[in-house]
Amino acid sequence: MNQHSVVILGITIHNLSMIELLEKLNIYGGTVVTPNVDHLMRLQKEADFREVYKNADYAVCDSKIVQYASYFLGQPIREKISGSDLFPAFCQYNRDNQAVTIFLLGGKEGVAHQAQININRKIGREIVVEAYSPSFGFEKNEAECQMIVEKIRSSGATVLAVGVGAPKQEKWIFKYKSYLPNIKIFLSIGATIDFEAGCLSRSPKWVSAMGIEWLYRLAMEPKRLWKRYLVDDLPFLFLILKQKFFSSSRKN
Repeated sequence: MNQHSVVILGITIHNLSMIELLEKLNIYGGTVVTPNVDHLMRLQKEADFREVYKNADYAVCDSKIVQYASYFLGQPIREKISGSDLFPAFCQYNRDNQAVTIFLLGGKEGVAHQAQININRKIGREIVVEAYSPSFGFEKNEAECQMIVEKIRSSGATVLAVGVGAPKQEKWIFKYKSYLPNIKIFLSIGATIDFEAGCLSRSPKWVSAMGIEWLYRLAMEPKRLWKRYLVDDLPFLFLILKQKFFSSSRKN
């Protein structure tokens, strides 16, 4: 581990600021994943998801709770960089960079297209060149996946932003990125396409700053999220305590 990364529950997280990440992406390109509590819990038991993470170029903290855990572990992460903050910052950073053009993949029917219209209006140029909302379960339909690959290739985009939920979006990028030589930057952005389209409202900034964005999202989508937040992610605290005190006892 070096000063630019920390390890939480066996997963390396890059300790970068937003501006450092944006600069590196423009120079080197690469694939970005955004670990949060749910990711870290899945990564404990899903080998194929761990393989995706191993092959990502940047893993940046997408959770105030994970950031708090890093302080507790004595490995402070400097900045929370969620997909929903990274993507608009990326668009603004590249508003005058004609080499950056984006393909949006995600959202229900028509949502990605609306996000495309809103983003281009906000940025002041056609930074999003094409958008596609896949069918439910598309990742199991090879014919649709190949059609999406062809759409992305023919769009001329240099950036692919995928918002179909984790771990589906990360696994899809991992599986198909070798078929997309025109794409220099791959971003996993979760619900960001819905936010940009105006279909889903983000939590207030103070809620996010306090680390209770999960509670806001649970209130917005209880049927979809209750099991994730109240059952699957609950052992996170125990595992962090175990890392803290087991690691400490081994060092002494």
